[in-house]
Amino acid sequence: MHRLAVSALLIAALAVGSTHAAAPSSPQPKSEPGPFQVETVAEGFEHPWGLALLPDGRMLITERAGRMRVIDRSGKASAPLKGLPKVAAGGQGGLLDVTLSPSFANDSLVYFSFSEPGQGGSGTAVARGRLGTDALEDVQVIWRQTPKVDSRLHFGSRIVFAPNDTMFITTGDRYNQRPKVQDLSTTIGKVIRINIDGTIPSDNPFVTRDGARPEIWSYGHRNIQAAALHPETNELWTVEHGARGGDELNNPQAGKNYGWPVITYGIDYSGEKIGEGTEKPGMEQPVYYWDPVIAPSGALFYTGDAFKEWQGDLLIGSMTPGGLVRLEMEGGKVTKETRYLGELRERIRDVQQGADGSIYLITDSRQGRVLRLTPK
Repeated sequence: MHRLAVSALLIAALAVGSTHAAAPSSPQPKSEPGPFQVETVAEGFEHPWGLALLPDGRMLITERAGRMRVIDRSGKASAPLKGLPKVAAGGQGGLLDVTLSPSFANDSLVYFSFSEPGQGGSGTAVARGRLGTDALEDVQVIWRQTPKVDSRLHFGSRIVFAPNDTMFITTGDRYNQRPKVQDLSTTIGKVIRINIDGTIPSDNPFVTRDGARPEIWSYGHRNIQAAALHPETNELWTVEHGARGGDELNNPQAGKNYGWPVITYGIDYSGEKIGEGTEKPGMEQPVYYWDPVIAPSGALFYTGDAFKEWQGDLLIGSMTPGGLVRLEMEGGKVTKETRYLGELRERIRDVQQGADGSIYLITDSRQGRVLRLTPK
């Protein structure tokens, strides 16, 4: 089952950012027992990063080293699919997200993101190919982050579709490129919106601005590794990494500036202050933030029947301290946070919903697993 499609967001006025303080996380909640049982359905993957559920019950999984495999209904993994491009594997780079075309039943297209090597270093890229028996066929890169830089960190990399043949791509600041995040001539630290064939939508917010990249949707982001669409409002929500503190839940609107590295609720790993503080006119506040961090990766708004009490809640993978974070929301605000699976001591890298409402998670380790949560 591919990620839930979304209607195109209306272009928002480029107004001054909000000035009210963001809502903080409650003090680090303890992990609680969940209304589910945990089953390992497949294992033995080297740092898996993305998971896509196929309509016939099989799954696609990416391994950061550059491999994509098919997992059959018994949990057995195939040999790596042929036809993938070379990836810049190392650090946080490699083969990253994977998702299915909204028209997969007709076109068999698989979209994936990866760190692409090239002049100057590497950069996030998105490609698509047709799923064959043992290969991705006719693979073509449809978008590239610019410029490529000498860094192995902060690639962002989630892919989210909209039903009007557009898609969102999240990126990161590449760690050592902070000044480029506020620079609209680059796509570093941005949310990107393109058509599914790689062309640029004519209603993007910076299409007519001289010197700005026309694919930019929003900017001022540090490293977005979780993104999902609200099933009722059809708006994009993202969860991005802070530094020491300052992980953020955002609802990115067209053309708006989310502040990094000028404002943040975190500090640098050295303990030094970052930027100018937590607020500045013209820059948006997060809806919610975490300090200490949850190190978010993978997210979905739950819509299934298996856990009816979770319908409409945002589920987020946590890599530090590890587990599953559930946010209950009302009117675009977080009303309660609950954490689960802390006892596993696992880095949860991606979160997906099955056709029957079960929840699939992947764990990021040298022997990564695919887990399934079903009601007790």
